[in-house]
Amino acid sequence: MPRAGGVIRRWIGRNLLRLSGWELKGELPKEPKLVLAAAPHTSNWDFILAMLVVMALGIRISYLMKKEAFFWPFKGLFMRLGGIPIDRSAAKNLVEQITSWYEQHDKVWVVITPEGTRSKVDKWKSGFLRIAENAEVPVCLVSWDYPSKCMHVGPVWSLTGDHEADVAAIRKHVSEKFTGKYPEKQ
Repeated sequence: MPRAGGVIRRWIGRNLLRLSGWELKGELPKEPKLVLAAAPHTSNWDFILAMLVVMALGIRISYLMKKEAFFWPFKGLFMRLGGIPIDRSAAKNLVEQITSWYEQHDKVWVVITPEGTRSKVDKWKSGFLRIAENAEVPVCLVSWDYPSKCMHVGPVWSLTGDHEADVAAIRKHVSEKFTGKYPEKQ
């Protein structure tokens, strides 16, 4: 898996998680390349909690984020934390761009929120599945459950090639087991 940070960063991450009352459940896959599908994404707090877990585990992730969020003083921080600024108005070649990015790196985990937003949506986007299929990498679910204060890792999802059916099955799995900070947005 991609690694980042040292002993101090892991210590800070572990202690901040402990102080916040959050814990991690599940096991990280031992894969050099991976798409992490993170849901339910209903709050900016999801990002903060995810970064604490990343720090605590000493892993390196990359994530897609709207380019508008990359402004001073946060741009440098987001880039250092693995942010990839995305122009959502010109996202036509996004799958190909991210697939190419996988090809250029030996170890890379990209976190993608299938909802594509923190707002309630009727349909999840399937781009994360197309990216995984094109890059020939597995998809692992990562889910926040606010009532239990647990971030769950897994399972690695078996894809069928039918993106609509896979998205529906993943959404059903997440909706039945996990509750976001704002359940009304799920």
